[in-house]
Amino acid sequence: MSPATPSGGPGTVLARLARPAGEHARLAVVADPHVSTRAEGTSKLFEHTLDHFAAALDDIGERDVDAVLSPGDLTKDGEPWNYEAVDEALATLDAPFHAVPGNHDVPKERDDHETPGLDRFVDRYTPADPLARGPDGLSYRVRVGELDVFGLNTAGTAERLTDSHEGHVPEAQREWLADQLATAGSTVVLAHHNLPGITDQLDAHREAVEPDLADIPAMADPEPLAETLGDGDADLLLSGHYHLPASAETGGVREIAAPTTCSFPQSYLLCDVTPEGTTVRLVPVADSHGLETAHARRVADSATARGLTGIAAARLAAFPLVDER
Repeated sequence: MSPATPSGGPGTVLARLARPAGEHARLAVVADPHVSTRAEGTSKLFEHTLDHFAAALDDIGERDVDAVLSPGDLTKDGEPWNYEAVDEALATLDAPFHAVPGNHDVPKERDDHETPGLDRFVDRYTPADPLARGPDGLSYRVRVGELDVFGLNTAGTAERLTDSHEGHVPEAQREWLADQLATAGSTVVLAHHNLPGITDQLDAHREAVEPDLADIPAMADPEPLAETLGDGDADLLLSGHYHLPASAETGGVREIAAPTTCSFPQSYLLCDVTPEGTTVRLVPVADSHGLETAHARRVADSATARGLTGIAAARLAAFPLVDER
């Protein structure tokens, strides 16, 4: 089988959460596919990124999901041809697809290509008719079953964060989010960058195991956002960015970081909301050979890739990472 052949099966339980709870709903979370059609190599396995993304969507198509969510980095670096490849893959998907941009999806000063305008991202990857849209145009509120799903742009715009891959949520967006959370029921928030509870796990690994692990761009000034989410009683934050499965609480807010489909452990998340709570499962999008190949490539790529692979492997061995029920 090819490296992008799904392994099958229901997936492994990553977390059993007390919240959100309510009417049955199923969400798939596809993070950081980094689709690239003109590059090869690195621990991201660029030559397989489109195959992995398509394999995830094909598998999701058999899972009867209510919506597919993506916390961003759909493309390698916002190239027009890679966005076109993403669109072609999504054309086979029947379920609604709601995304927020990642730091690799928005324009950067170093780009040697013209990244499509962010209005294209809004048109293609955010709800056509949201209940509300944030002041930056990229954030939104949409209803999925009985869930209020919020897409929150942390990655910037064509005018902001063009010189950095850090994340940040400005005050106007936080005020919009606070107003929306005040009228929300069961809540899922989708964002690319992570709160400190997840980022601290990388810092701990650097100190104890891998001193050469790079200081990966994180969320700048995350405390006001964590406070907004906590004050608004948000049930769950879904993020991506670090390419590994993880869970943490920050200020009482539960965060689940989704793995990437592009590098080890090439997977997506399946979240089942029930009256008893939410079960999160990790579903691989490659067979055992593909997973082993990705692991070997990633540990040999760099100290940072090796460190992230070590964290991911430790998390996989510790599943479920949280059991609140």
